[in-house]
Amino acid sequence: MKEKYSGPDGLIIVDKPSGFTSHDVVAKMRGIARTRRVGHAGTLDPMATGVLVLGIERATKLLGHLALTEKEYVATIRLGQNTVTDDAEGEITSTTDASGVTREAVDAGIAKLTGAIMQVPSKVSAIKIDGVRSYKRAREGEDFEIPARPVTVSSFTLHAVIPAQAEDGTPVQDLLVSVVCSSGTYVRALARDLGADTGVGGHLTALRRTRVGPYGIGDARTLEALQEELTVMPVAEAASAAFQRWDVNEEQAKLLANGVRIKVPLFDTTGPIAVFGPDGRFLVLVENQGGRAKSLAVFA
Repeated sequence: MKEKYSGPDGLIIVDKPSGFTSHDVVAKMRGIARTRRVGHAGTLDPMATGVLVLGIERATKLLGHLALTEKEYVATIRLGQNTVTDDAEGEITSTTDASGVTREAVDAGIAKLTGAIMQVPSKVSAIKIDGVRSYKRAREGEDFEIPARPVTVSSFTLHAVIPAQAEDGTPVQDLLVSVVCSSGTYVRALARDLGADTGVGGHLTALRRTRVGPYGIGDARTLEALQEELTVMPVAEAASAAFQRWDVNEEQAKLLANGVRIKVPLFDTTGPIAVFGPDGRFLVLVENQGGRAKSLAVFA
């Protein structure tokens, strides 16, 4: 008979290594935690490193809601080269002398990509086009277009410009940047579009995610460290950090437990609300629907 999982349930903040897919990390964590019930809140490309939020057991019910939160990255963009994938993992399709691109031109291009913008994801992204992953269509050589989507780039900051050389000796420029953006924003698409705006092409050469919602790189642990000691953020703590908190009395708690849509106090949020009982237990995740609490996931 299979042994029932008896470890802690909650979130695990992993510092993902380069070369691992998000699914690789989930598989590794299943072995470390000795449970199949592990999921992730949004993927990171294999090339990227940094914050990957995983959930174990009951915490997996939080993941779909955490995936929609704001994210923060540090990245390196190379001006002067385009690639098939808009990042360093793809074949280089063009190389152009970028030494003449001025700081003013870069700043102007970044300004155009900041705020509420329409972005076309990379063709090798996981976006579904008529039910089929974009990268699958691209690998099969299909000619197709991905419609632009609205995203928000809250901050796009240039920290340094480093003159460099391409493999063939052509002068290029490496830009060290940081980006704060909404869920669904592709940083490699920002690199591609900045390269197009400056007229020399561009792609992403390095990417590190430093924050997902309230969970930062300081909370993250490497897989090696987690193998030594499994560090889990309890479900209640994770929910309190990520969502607006609503403490209810005993009567309200009973009504919510029975699926009654009780009146929600005014909250300055349109997102999920974490409901806690009078004893401090995390009870349920709800959303404000017409002034009433609609249950999203029950935890008690």
